[in-house]
Amino acid sequence: MVENGKGGDPHSVGEVLDRLQELGDDAGGDKVRLGDMLEAMGHRAYGPFLIVLPMIEISPVGGIPGLPTALAAVLALLAIQLVLGRKHLWLPGFLANRGMKGGNLQKVVEKGRPIAKRMDRWFHGRLPALTKGPMVKVAGVAVLLLCLTVPPLELLPFASTAPMAAIMAFGIALLVRDGALMIVACALSVGAVALGAGLFATRQG
Repeated sequence: MVENGKGGDPHSVGEVLDRLQELGDDAGGDKVRLGDMLEAMGHRAYGPFLIVLPMIEISPVGGIPGLPTALAAVLALLAIQLVLGRKHLWLPGFLANRGMKGGNLQKVVEKGRPIAKRMDRWFHGRLPALTKGPMVKVAGVAVLLLCLTVPPLELLPFASTAPMAAIMAFGIALLVRDGALMIVACALSVGAVALGAGLFATRQG
């Protein structure tokens, strides 16, 4: 079981990727565990993890069969902890020991750099009150609902990207305390769930 790590919390998407880059460089061909990522992200890693895990799914690495569902399971665990008001992120040992090769993590970081630059330029501390208190639990509920849409959507090409992008928006909003982005993330969640339901219903029909 892995609890919170040491070091200060990251304050931007670029800083999150910098820490992942360092982990990937150090690991080389070895595995970077989720527990290692948690240690690198600091004490309150909800925002960073809600960014990193969707970013993995959206990257080419996310095309591995079963990976989107596995990532959604981890994200659902984080969402439950947000709803329960847990101050520090917690991972059970069997999840903390899961991970990916350092080279694959470096690919995720490389693909995420352009996104990070735009996100850090656009979003920064607007309406911070909307990223605290009850809104954190609202975000947790929304993320949990989005995670539930991923397993069936994995059967459709690229369909799981929609809920993962909405989850990433919540992560960035919590990381940089941007309430305006929190509102956008809520709207994206409604759209992503509706889109996913429509795509799945069409496929079933």
